[in-house]
Amino acid sequence: MTKNHWRIVVAGEGGQGVQLIGEILAESAYRAGREAIYIPNFGVEQRGGVSMAMVQIADQPLGAPKFEQADILVPLSQRAMKRTQGFIKQETFYIYEASALEPPHLHDETIGLQAWETVAPEAFSLAVGNQPQDPNQPPAGLGLMPSRVIGIPAATIAQAEFRPKVFNMIILGAIVAVSNVLSLDMVKEGLLAKLGDKLQHDPEVKELNLRALARGAAYVADRAGEEVRK
Repeated sequence: MTKNHWRIVVAGEGGQGVQLIGEILAESAYRAGREAIYIPNFGVEQRGGVSMAMVQIADQPLGAPKFEQADILVPLSQRAMKRTQGFIKQETFYIYEASALEPPHLHDETIGLQAWETVAPEAFSLAVGNQPQDPNQPPAGLGLMPSRVIGIPAATIAQAEFRPKVFNMIILGAIVAVSNVLSLDMVKEGLLAKLGDKLQHDPEVKELNLRALARGAAYVADRAGEEVRK
């Protein structure tokens, strides 16, 4: 049976593009004729705090804008993971940033810009010594189904294959693939609707964003194929 109501929480550090993910999901849903509610949670994220976006997409009219449990939870930093544990239920899809990267060095005035080069140091998993850490992986005992816990090294993929700035588009692609609530083509349309003015004069950046979106979706699809083959 196809699920017709998805509750999605994306949380991370200022500069990771969390709110843009929420905006594009809502825009794409509207364009697909679906009901959608997007609620940004703004606090001190522009100074390196946690930013959270709550999105609902459904086939029927939506009531309460907030919810207590998420069908998809996407923490993109350790602090985001700690803040959002209360949204977890047994059936939650848990997508986490699994890169083992040293935090970037930055100047204080740059925190909060939409680029990996300028995000808060806590924004990505840290490598301590020679032992990569995976702090965003959910701790044991939360009752999550192992098959629904998905680690994606989005920052590493962005750095190696694209540009660090498209990190959030890789995450967005992963969300689309997990839920299948919207087609990838429809999300591409929503992406271009939100970023069209910024991208129209730079075809290369436009193509990078679209390719990163598809790359995130393909990563999750490939992982699902591996699970089936086991």
